[in-house]
Amino acid sequence: MSEIGQLTAVQLLQRFRDKSLSPVEVTEDALLRIERYNPVVNAYCHVDRQGALRAARASEQRWFKGEPCGALDGVPASIKDLTLTVGMPTRKGSRTTCAEGPWDIDAPFSGFMRKAGAVLLGKTTTPEFGWKGVTDNPLYGITRNPWDTRTTAGGSSGGAGAAAALNLGVLHQGSDAGGSIRIPCAFTGTFGIKPTFGYVPQWPASSMTILSHLGPMTRTVEDSLLMLQTVAHPDARDGLIGAPRSTPWLSAAAD
Repeated sequence: MSEIGQLTAVQLLQRFRDKSLSPVEVTEDALLRIERYNPVVNAYCHVDRQGALRAARASEQRWFKGEPCGALDGVPASIKDLTLTVGMPTRKGSRTTCAEGPWDIDAPFSGFMRKAGAVLLGKTTTPEFGWKGVTDNPLYGITRNPWDTRTTAGGSSGGAGAAAALNLGVLHQGSDAGGSIRIPCAFTGTFGIKPTFGYVPQWPASSMTILSHLGPMTRTVEDSLLMLQTVAHPDARDGLIGAPRSTPWLSAAAD
C-alpha cells in the first residue's frame, strides 16, 4: 500500500484543499496500482489512462486557483461496465455488444460524477449483462477476490468490489437488483449502499426494470455518503425518479 493508496476521498479532498497533494499525483498512484494489481484480480475491463490524466491535470489547475468545480474534484473513480460513459466502451461483459461505440453519451450517474470533478479511471468488470452474483464473462474473463484469488469477488458489481478493496481508485459505482452491490461488498470487506428505488436516476432503463438500483461502493461509510449525495439528483431521462433531495448525509452521519 502506498501512502496515497491508504487515503479516503474525504482525506484526499482535504489534502487538495491545503495543497499538500495534487490530483495528478493521486491519479498517477491509482493508475500504477491498477497496472500492478489488475492483471491479478481483473477489477477493470477498461482503463482510460490518458483521459484520467487529462482530467487530473484540469482538476489540479482548479485546485491551484482555489476553484474546485464540485464535491469530488480530483478524486479517482470508476464506473461499472453497464453504465454509459463518454469516451469509454460499455460492453456489458458480452461479445454480443458492438465494440465500435460511438460512446458519446453519459448516463446520469456518469454525468453527475464528471460534473462533480471526479477523475474517471475506467470501467469495472461485470458478469454478462449483470445477471448473476459472481463476476465472470465471455468477453473479459474472471474477476477474483483480492483477499484470496482462488475465490470470487461476488457480483454483479464484482469488479467494483475488487477495485474498492485494493483502492484502485477511491469511489466506485455499483448497481443492485438481487444483491449486486451487497454481495461484492460482503465478499471483499468494503462498504456499499443500495439506495431506495428512485433515489439515483438510471438511464437507459435496466433490463431488471424497477428491481435495479444504482449506488456507491467504497472502503468507508463517509466516502459512500459523499458519493451518494453527489449522484442523487433528478434527471429528465428517468421518469421514475423522485423529487430533488438535499439530505446532508455526511453531516447526518457525523451527528
